Order: sequence, then C-alpha cells, then structure tokens
Amino acid sequence: MELWDVYDINRRKTERTWIRGKELEPGNFHLVIHVCIFNSNGEMLIQQRQSFKEGWPNLWDLTAGGSAVAGDTSQTAAQRELQEEIGLNIDFQHIRPHLTINFENGFDDIYLIQEDVPLHTLTLQYEEVQNVKWASKEEILKLIKNEEFLPYYESLIHLLFDCRDKRGTIQG
Repeated sequence: MELWDVYDINRRKTERTWIRGKELEPGNFHLVIHVCIFNSNGEMLIQQRQSFKEGWPNLWDLTAGGSAVAGDTSQTAAQRELQEEIGLNIDFQHIRPHLTINFENGFDDIYLIQEDVPLHTLTLQYEEVQNVKWASKEEILKLIKNEEFLPYYESLIHLLFDCRDKRGTIQG
C-alpha cells in the first residue's frame, strides 16, 4: 500500500495522507514528478513502459516519473524515481524543478537535467521499464503521432526541449 501526502490548493502539506488508488477528495492534491535527462546532442533519454504495466503498456515515456510518497519532497521523489526506474543516481538536493504544471488533482514538478549517460550503465526496473533510448524532439513527436508515446501535448515536448539548458520564459 502506497501512501501520498495530501496538499492543499496552495501546495502546503495538510499533515494527512491518502492511499494511492483511492480518489482524492475535492480540495485535496498530491505531488507528481517527472525527470527528463538530455545529452549534449540535445536528445532526451526516454523509457519504454513494460508490456504488463497497468496504464499505457508498451508506450514510450519521459526519462522517469511518478508520485511522491508520504514524506518525500519533490527532490527526494525525483531522485528516488530516477534511481528506481533506470538506476541513475543524481543528487537533487540543490536542484529545483524547471517547471511545475498544475493538474486536476495535484502538482507535477518537471526536472530537466543535462547529463551524457551511457545507456549500458543503466539498470532498468523490470516491473516498470523494458527499454531506454536517446531520442530527438522530432522522433518523440513522431512517436506521439503514431500513438507509441504517452499522449502528451506536442507543445509540452517543444517546451521541454526549448527549456532544457536554461531557465525562465525569455529567449536569451
């Protein structure tokens, strides 16, 4: 049984927890994280979900992601999910998310990391991930069109690639 911390609309922890899988009550929110690793060629490391995974089996996805569990900060959740899913250990202690997207039931912190990671050094979590590869923005957009990638907005993929090596919303 996985427990989530419950947040209020202003992203303050309420000192209550919720069981994953139960529908959150109105006014309650939870924290999700995504990590996107980019290499020096401007490609994103993407993962293919396992064929038996509930929710979008066999589809390609961003590098890593998942819900923060009770007691996690955004940073500890990002570090844990990245380590669990692909065996990559990055210290997130002094890293802030590049983006936070509010969704109906929570907050999604998105981290954009520049790191040339040799694929052969990764350890894939059998329960979650069947494959990884480097992909260009164009390849990911094609995978989305072909329904082989999670159905993210194409504009989000453009934004992730545009923001990968800088912060803010002004070109510079």
